[in-house]
Amino acid sequence: MYTLARQLLFKLSPETSHDLSLDLIGAGGRLGLNGLVCKAPVQMPVSVMGLDFPNPVGLAAGLDKNGAAIDGFAQLGFGFVEIGTVTPRPQPGNPKPRIFRLPEAEAIINRMGFNNLGLDHMLSRVQAAKYNGILGINIGKNFDTPVERAVDDYLICLDKVYAHASYVTVNVSSPNTPGLRSLQFGDSLKQLLEALRQRREELAVRHGKRVPLAIKIAPDMSDEETVLVAQALMASGMDAVIATNTTLSRAGVEGLAHADEAGGLSGAPLREQNTHIVRVLAAELAGRLPIIAVGGITEGKHAAEKIAAGASLVQLYSGFIYKGPALIRQSVDAIAALPK
Repeated sequence: MYTLARQLLFKLSPETSHDLSLDLIGAGGRLGLNGLVCKAPVQMPVSVMGLDFPNPVGLAAGLDKNGAAIDGFAQLGFGFVEIGTVTPRPQPGNPKPRIFRLPEAEAIINRMGFNNLGLDHMLSRVQAAKYNGILGINIGKNFDTPVERAVDDYLICLDKVYAHASYVTVNVSSPNTPGLRSLQFGDSLKQLLEALRQRREELAVRHGKRVPLAIKIAPDMSDEETVLVAQALMASGMDAVIATNTTLSRAGVEGLAHADEAGGLSGAPLREQNTHIVRVLAAELAGRLPIIAVGGITEGKHAAEKIAAGASLVQLYSGFIYKGPALIRQSVDAIAALPK
């Protein structure tokens, strides 16, 4: 069924098909129909960040930036749903076209630029959703906020989403917001993490609960840089690292139509690069901080590969677009089959 739907959707422009798919998934969720179109994954409970997940396969941020289809995605069998990236104020993102399919490589290039309807709109959708499972909210800075003031935007977001999120992801790794990736390094990273740590302590007292903080990093770092980031996350009391965002590399798509478009590359070509980052992180973290792996999962065995490399959870994005809801169940089954 999904193969036919994809053929029809792929006749439309990528952003039009994305918006239409989101509308359909959202409508199906409101009507309670999405659970009827795909077989639910087996129950495979796992505890990560102090949270109990029904299975370790989640939806990555980016597919539902505004929380428009939370119930719909949950009904497809995801063990958790992450929405965003959201910014304090609404912003249109980069000019269109800004999404490009590379179907021969099962890849996507996007330069969306954190297009979203803003914090208040997202929170209205979260409050309207019936979903009571694990919900991650991914936060970022507005494009016109200077990098040296980025901390202010993250704290505004953290304040507002704290009461509504199971965990909060801090996105410092999108390649499509100028200067953002500089926040991953050195004093900039330490200052951001310390500000987040202090504010989380205040919010935990105010709300009577401690919401985990995850940091999403880029794949385009050397092993040495990755190790330094891992050390900073442990030192600052963060709760997880999400590896990784999209890549600026074009390895594996050279010569394909749209391969030279600006933006971040996701999908199958990112798989080996991402798994390597997961292994480097796992070696340095040594179980002291969980890893959530996202990047290049287009088959169930790829999800199992990430877990075997040291991840505790995985997320789907481009693979879900190319393979549909069946990939959720296939991924859970492949992880369940790993040697204990």
